[in-house]
Amino acid sequence: MTVLIRPAHEEDLAAITAIYADAVINGTASFELEPPDLAEMKSRRAALIDKGFPYLVAERADHIVGYAYAGPYRPRPAYAFTVEDSIYVAPDAHRSGAGRALLAKLINTCEEKGFRQMVAVIGDSLSAASIGLHQHMGFAHVGTVRNVGFKKGRWLDQVIMQKSLGAGATTPPV
Repeated sequence: MTVLIRPAHEEDLAAITAIYADAVINGTASFELEPPDLAEMKSRRAALIDKGFPYLVAERADHIVGYAYAGPYRPRPAYAFTVEDSIYVAPDAHRSGAGRALLAKLINTCEEKGFRQMVAVIGDSLSAASIGLHQHMGFAHVGTVRNVGFKKGRWLDQVIMQKSLGAGATTPPV
């Protein structure tokens, strides 16, 4: 079944909130310990959209099966052309191609917006699927920050991966 990638709308946020809640409660991709409610997720999306960052959903058979967004990598002005990606897929849609389609569209959209670098901060160095997805999409492993989060009774690493977008660092930004 085909997956449609499109901009997220406010009416998608209940499904997005449920997907993220599952990731927070059952996984280690997010270092949050309690899932945010719908109002908080609406606020987070609005803050990104208002600043021109892309926020996408994957839809299959009229159901939201995943979402992805890019946001600021760091707040200081010199980082303005670097984004950090986030991708979450519903448990019943893992390994269905939704994550790959979301990341491909997110990369393309960020390039069109003039961003030059994308950084993936992957929670848990055991997240083989996320690391593999980013490798497949051209990200390089640039580091691992060891034991920086504690969740589910264990210390978690963060894997840092990076991909140049568009002209990357070969020319000054516009």
